[in-house]
Amino acid sequence: MKGPLVRIDNRLVHGQILESWVPYLRASRIIVVNDDVAGDLFRETVIRMAVPREIEVVLRGVEDFAEEQARSGSAAEMPGTIILFASIDDLLKAYRLGFRFSSLNVGNVNNNSGERLAVGNIFLSDKEINDLTTLVRHGVKISIQSVPRDRPEHFVEAVEEVMKTAIKKEKDRK
Repeated sequence: MKGPLVRIDNRLVHGQILESWVPYLRASRIIVVNDDVAGDLFRETVIRMAVPREIEVVLRGVEDFAEEQARSGSAAEMPGTIILFASIDDLLKAYRLGFRFSSLNVGNVNNNSGERLAVGNIFLSDKEINDLTTLVRHGVKISIQSVPRDRPEHFVEAVEEVMKTAIKKEKDRK
């Protein structure tokens, strides 16, 4: 693995991460970037207990993580690392504060209102689509993929397909 896996997954550390992504990437470190978890001793303890001892676990708030990364350099300098964000908002905040990365994996997004089906079981609101599109415009390659054995779906192509379908449905209604 050349650089880290930067991933959005509202479940943070869970079975797909530990049983699929860690072995596939031969990851030796998991960084959880989430203000709620970083400030909650119970949740930190649960995560540390779930992760095998040979995997380093780092828990950071969004601002602390982004500032550390802005000072230390590119995420490309972190091979063997999985960086987990719970939401697109947290990831975009970290990006705006200086965290830079070249690719993003979207695994699971918790969205309950105004959603559009992007691909498979990933639902994104118009705001989330716009936020991810902002990253694409800055050169970030975004794929949607639950586990390594799944074929990655390219975000831009998935959104284009959703938009084509929506336009067709709108025309059919008229």
